[in-house]
Amino acid sequence: MKTIRDVFDRFKLGLKDHYEVNEITSLTQLAIAEKTGFSNAKIKAFPELELSENESTKLIDILNELSTGKPIQYILGKTEFYGLPFLVNPSVLIPRPETEELVDWAINSLKTEINNSAHIIDIGTGSGCIAISIKKHLPDFKVSAIDISATAIQTATKNAKLNQVEVEFSEEDILNPKATKTKKYKVIISNPPYVTLLDKRQMHTNVTDFEPHNALFVSDDDPLIFYRFIAKFAIKHLDQNGLLFFEINESYGQETVNLLDELGFKEISLRKDLSGKDRMLKAML
Repeated sequence: MKTIRDVFDRFKLGLKDHYEVNEITSLTQLAIAEKTGFSNAKIKAFPELELSENESTKLIDILNELSTGKPIQYILGKTEFYGLPFLVNPSVLIPRPETEELVDWAINSLKTEINNSAHIIDIGTGSGCIAISIKKHLPDFKVSAIDISATAIQTATKNAKLNQVEVEFSEEDILNPKATKTKKYKVIISNPPYVTLLDKRQMHTNVTDFEPHNALFVSDDDPLIFYRFIAKFAIKHLDQNGLLFFEINESYGQETVNLLDELGFKEISLRKDLSGKDRMLKAML
C-alpha cells in the first residue's frame, strides 16, 4: 500500500465480508488518521499521497485485526465520548452515542434541578465515561462510581487521570451491595447490562465476540434484574427528591417505567434517543 487510495482499496477488499461500505470507509479513514497524523480533510483531498513503509505496515496490521471482527476502538486502545478522550480495552464496553445522549440529559437536568455540591454515583461505570464526563462538565459535584470488574476500575481510574478529574472509584457488585454502605446520593445514574440472549442473536460478532459479556447480557427470564436491584439500592441511598437516570433496553421501556412506579418513584420520564427508540429514563424518589 503506497498511497492513501491504495489503503482504501485494500481495506475495502479485506473487510467486504465484515462491514458495510460506509463503515469500511469510516474505519479506513480513522486508521489512516491515527497512523499518519493526517487530518480527515487531507486524507480526502490527497488520495495519491504516498505513505512511508512504516505507516503502511501499521495499517496492514490494523486491517488484519479488523478482519477478525475486533473493534477499531480496541485495536487503537482509545475512543472519544462526549468530546473527551477515553482509553478502552476488552475489559470495558466501548462507549456508545446513546450513552452520550443520557449523559447530556443528566448534565442539563443537574444544572437546573440539583445543588452543585450534591453527590452523584455511577453504577456499572466500565470505562468511567459517564462519571468522568459529568465531573468534567460539572466540576463542583462530587462523583463516585462502582463496577464489579477490577480491571474496569483500573481503566476508569486511568481515564479520570487522562481527563484531569477526580472521581472516587470502587469495586462493588450492585447485585450484592455491601451491607455497611451508608452513603447518601442526590443522583444515581447507570447504564447497566440489559441485552437479552434473544437480542444477542441479532448482534454483530464484533460485539458478542470481543466486548465484556458481564457488562452486556442478562437472562431472558429476568431482563430487568439490574434495574430492580439499582432501584432498591436507590430507595435506601437516594436523598428525598433525588434523581435516578437509566439507559434502558428499547424493548422494555414501559416495563421499566412500571417497575419504578410500583417501587414508589415519581415524575418518571421515558425518553427516546435520536433513532426514535425508548433508550433512557429519569425518575425522582
